[in-house]
Amino acid sequence: MINLVLFGKPGAGKGTQAAFLKSQYQLFHISTGDLFRHHIQGATELGKLAKSFMDKGDLVPDQVTIDMLEETVTKNPDVKGFIFDGFPRTTAQAEALDAFLSGRSMGITATVALEADDDVLVDRLINRGKTSGRVDDQDETKIRNRFEEYNNKTAPLKSFYIDQGKFHSVNGIGSVEEITNRLTALIDGLL
Repeated sequence: MINLVLFGKPGAGKGTQAAFLKSQYQLFHISTGDLFRHHIQGATELGKLAKSFMDKGDLVPDQVTIDMLEETVTKNPDVKGFIFDGFPRTTAQAEALDAFLSGRSMGITATVALEADDDVLVDRLINRGKTSGRVDDQDETKIRNRFEEYNNKTAPLKSFYIDQGKFHSVNGIGSVEEITNRLTALIDGLL
């Protein structure tokens, strides 16, 4: 079983590469943003709970997110592995994910960070914002604030996974195919 955590600042190409990895390695892609939307739209108990925090402008507690992940993993026992996209975002979340997976005799195989220069990412996001309609992709100040949020909260996970010998960095600059080839070489080397 291959279980990957996919990291990267906004615009680094996580969604694009996750779609390839899902297909190439028959992995189940778990995006926490998609999970939240699914649960909220379905008015599940977890969705109602998550929405109660979001409506107040608060972060959804780690345990609610872990419960959503646990439910998704449990419902997909026959997959060859999972791609965790957007989770964990903090060391506490990483520890909770490790504990949950360990309880199922699973673990994270590798964490892969798609690395790219901030200025390149700003250009990507501004261009994406022109066609996506996403307001948060149309304002450079908001984009750089998202990068700062990533640097403060998510980047510390690098040390957490380096200590476990599971952190890998991939150059996220180049064509989609070039980046895909780098990822494939890395993952094939881990198998």
